[in-house]
Amino acid sequence: MSVILVTGGAGFIGSCFVRRAVQNEATRIINLDKLTYAGNPDSLPNSKHHTLVIGDIGNSELVRGLLKSHQPVAVVNFAAESHVDRSIDGPLEFVETNVLGTCRMLEEVRSYYGTLDSSGRDQFRFLHVSTDEVYGSLGATGLFTETTPYAPNSPYSASKAASDHFVRAYHHTYGLPTLMTNCSNNYGPYQFPEKLIPLMILNALEGKPLPIYGDGLNVRDWLFVEDHCDAIETVLGQGTVGECYNIGGNNEQTNIDIVRTICATIDRLQPGLKHSPCESLLTYVKDRPGHDRRYAIDASKIRDELGWVPRQEFASGIEATVQWYLDNPTWVQRVQSGDYQRERLGLG
Repeated sequence: MSVILVTGGAGFIGSCFVRRAVQNEATRIINLDKLTYAGNPDSLPNSKHHTLVIGDIGNSELVRGLLKSHQPVAVVNFAAESHVDRSIDGPLEFVETNVLGTCRMLEEVRSYYGTLDSSGRDQFRFLHVSTDEVYGSLGATGLFTETTPYAPNSPYSASKAASDHFVRAYHHTYGLPTLMTNCSNNYGPYQFPEKLIPLMILNALEGKPLPIYGDGLNVRDWLFVEDHCDAIETVLGQGTVGECYNIGGNNEQTNIDIVRTICATIDRLQPGLKHSPCESLLTYVKDRPGHDRRYAIDASKIRDELGWVPRQEFASGIEATVQWYLDNPTWVQRVQSGDYQRERLGLG
């Protein structure tokens, strides 16, 4: 049985990767997660092939012990603070986790890699999951490629850019067999409600205001989370060591169009809401500092070299996402009430 050490595997994207991975009976997942507010054990599978370890990627002794005892063939690093607004309010926490945590983990992985025999070294991979936000902001035209210069504009994207550079350096300096992916905005089931799409879904269902930053015309390329994890699996299995692969959904949407699509979908799937149509809840609020105008991914490299393309169309992906939140009120209630955290802390 092959062991993969996944970090941040209780978060939105990481838990999707874990749920998919344990379906392969030949794979065992050791899931290291600090279980901050965004890490939710309710999103994880109940499987004999999955073990959750509560801890920090910056805890060198813990990471060292996990590598030694479980002998993974790969490490997939999802662990990160990832919310831009939170990074503006408290940037140092992002430096601690995204930069220093990644560096400390890289050091332990480098040491572990040095203990492997030639066969183990040939097989081993370290895959670092990053974001298109490291590239900065696009104008009305153009796409981010793997060679686009980094130009981060928020503390979050700056911290991710720094971690990307260290991953690259550990490959070129020490020969660590790294892979890196930079993805566009993800959406789908199990996403924490502070993010745009789940926030708008839940606010619309509850009749709360739907706040839109600025003029609502900021553009993002939206990627269904299952497609993203499929791409990560593809890169892990087939990617060229030392390379970076951009992963996008080929789906540019303005924020206001996203929210209008959500509203129309809820009006159709949940008719009879007293506040319908949900679009009546739209409200414009002051733009946030450093708000990048447009992101868009050129995913031709992963398509041409590895044969990966996204499968989910946006309309059906939004419908599936809205339906999931409608069908899983217990998961939603436990997140909104904080019960998912209180139980872990022994408070209820």
